[in-house]
Amino acid sequence: MQPTAITNALTIDVEDYFQVSAFAPYIRRDEWDARECRVEANVDRILAMLSRRGTQATFFTLGWVAERYPALVRRIVEQGHELASHGYGHQRASELSPEAFSQDIRRAKGILEDLSGRPVLGYRAPSFSIGEGNLWAFDSLAEAGYRYSSSVYPIQHDHYGMPDAPRFAHEVRPGLLEIPVTTLRVMNRNLPSSGGGYFRLLPYALSRWMLRQVNAGDQASAIFYFHPWEIDAGQPRVAGIDAKTRFRHYVNIGRMERRLEQLLADFRWGRMDQIFLGSSTH
Repeated sequence: MQPTAITNALTIDVEDYFQVSAFAPYIRRDEWDARECRVEANVDRILAMLSRRGTQATFFTLGWVAERYPALVRRIVEQGHELASHGYGHQRASELSPEAFSQDIRRAKGILEDLSGRPVLGYRAPSFSIGEGNLWAFDSLAEAGYRYSSSVYPIQHDHYGMPDAPRFAHEVRPGLLEIPVTTLRVMNRNLPSSGGGYFRLLPYALSRWMLRQVNAGDQASAIFYFHPWEIDAGQPRVAGIDAKTRFRHYVNIGRMERRLEQLLADFRWGRMDQIFLGSSTH
C-alpha cells in the first residue's frame, strides 16, 4: 500500500453487460428480460474480492437490477458497503425530460431503500450524462433527497464529458455535492484517471502513477469506478456491433480482475459517503 493516508473511493456501477449505453442501438430494452443475466454472479465475485482485502466500496445500483436480485442488494449492505443509485433503467439523464428524470431517480431510490432498509444518499448518472445542457438535473436530485452525485466526468469524450467542470468535490446545490470521477491535470488538459475502459486499455503502471499523482500532488481522494461485466470474460458476445464499440467493451476484459486485485493492494479504499459526507456505517 502507498505511504499516504489518503483514502480513495472505490465505486462499482451495478449493471449487466447488455445494459451499457453503447449497446443501446443494438439491444432493445424490451429484450433485456430475455437476455442471460450475469450481474449477480459477477457482483458476488467482486464482494468476495473486497472481503479478502477488508475493503469497503460504494455500489451504484440500477433499480432494474435491484428488483430482480433483492437478495444481492441485501448482501451488498450486510457486508458493509454503501448502496447508492444508478437510476432505474440506465437511461442517460441527457435524454430524459426533467419530469422523466425525476421519476427515474425517485423510483430507483425508493426501490433501493425499501430493499435495504437504509437511506440512499448517492447517485451516479448512466454514462456520466449530466453536463452543460442539463444542469437542472442537480435540482431534481436535491429535491429527491440525494446528498451527493458522481455524474460529471471533466474530460472531452465523444459520448459524455464536461471538460471545464471542477475536478474535485463541490457543492452544486444547497446540501448536494457533485463528486466528479478522477482526472489528472497535465499540460492544461484533464486526463482520465479513474477506471472504466481506460483502466483496461492503459498499462496498469500508468494508471497507478496517475492515481498516486492525484493523492500526492493534489492531496485529494481519487474516485475509481468499474462495472461487474468488466471482470466477466465469459459474457455472451453481442453480435453486429461496430468495431469501435467492440474494442471499447471487450478490450483486456480477461486481465481486469487481476488488475483490480493489484489496485486494491496498492491504495487505500473506502465508501463515497464516508469519505465525502463523513457518514458512519449505517
